[in-house]
Amino acid sequence: MSTVLGSTPKADGFRMPAEFEPHAGCWMAWPERPDNWRDGAAPAQRSYVEVASAISTADPVTMAVSDAWFERARAALPDSVRVVEVSTDDAWMRDIGPTLLVGDGGARRGVDWRFNAWGGLEGGLYSPWDRDDRVAAKVLEVEGVDRYRVSFVLEGGSIHVDGEGTVLTTEECLLNHNRNPELSREEIERHLLDYLGAEKVLWLGQGVYEDETDGHVDNLACFARPGVVLLTWTDDESDPQHAISVDARRRLEAAVDARGRGLEVILVPAPAPAPVSAEEAAGVVSVEGTLPRLAGERLAGSYVNFYVADGRVVMPLLDEVRDEEATAIIAGAFPDREVVGIPAREILLGGGNIHCITQQVPR
Repeated sequence: MSTVLGSTPKADGFRMPAEFEPHAGCWMAWPERPDNWRDGAAPAQRSYVEVASAISTADPVTMAVSDAWFERARAALPDSVRVVEVSTDDAWMRDIGPTLLVGDGGARRGVDWRFNAWGGLEGGLYSPWDRDDRVAAKVLEVEGVDRYRVSFVLEGGSIHVDGEGTVLTTEECLLNHNRNPELSREEIERHLLDYLGAEKVLWLGQGVYEDETDGHVDNLACFARPGVVLLTWTDDESDPQHAISVDARRRLEAAVDARGRGLEVILVPAPAPAPVSAEEAAGVVSVEGTLPRLAGERLAGSYVNFYVADGRVVMPLLDEVRDEEATAIIAGAFPDREVVGIPAREILLGGGNIHCITQQVPR
């Protein structure tokens, strides 16, 4: 049973560990929506199977699947992946799942944030989203972890932590009026520190250009270890991403983390701008209340959107010209882990990537 707690993690001595700390597992959710995933979601499902298979050799994977798709998902996934019937509105476990915390003696708790589909009725990506908002509680029930239910709207992709008191986020997302309009910047910071058990928030400006999540930080930058940040980068000054990355680099290099350290910034090349093709757009069913997928729209691709498992990093492959360079840089940042690349355009077509579809359970 998962008990709802009335205090805060920080007051209770709990913190969100960094993603490179040891794991007990990983949760994902099966893609099904024909109004977000092309061709009845079949290509995306194949990509999800590849990602789950790659992760499951390092972290035990649980896949949340609806009743309608349960048997087909079970047949498609390797036996090493646990399949659990959980209703969802879509398949972004990073954003709809809980944030898992650790405390003294190995105890675990979870934060059940409020979810409004990346903006609710003011820019949200689909409606309704009530099943997604219940996913975190269900995951914590399965895991047997007590939870903090928060009225604060937050998606897991909007934060990264170093495990030593520092939170990385973006102003574009967390200060957006469609998330928590009643709160000031200072009040939002206080919520982050209290519910992540942290000491300091480092604010970046915008996220990756044309990111439909309103600029989630997990598509732009992440901690490779305390004091070291990987940043999406382009040298092309004509690309709108260039100014965004330059601003982020300036802020990171001027920052001091919660332990008083300056930050080393490692630049990771962005994949070449990739528009949605006419064929890809035609495969998505148009439904009122759901963000349409239109031919020619630029996809917010990023190699930084990877999953760190125990002993390996599972990263997206997005651009044949730049895949090798990006893989080498990420491998250099995680010298104790094997780097595994997964062709991930089908996931990107749905609006995110490998980090967005996964949520780690700390050991």
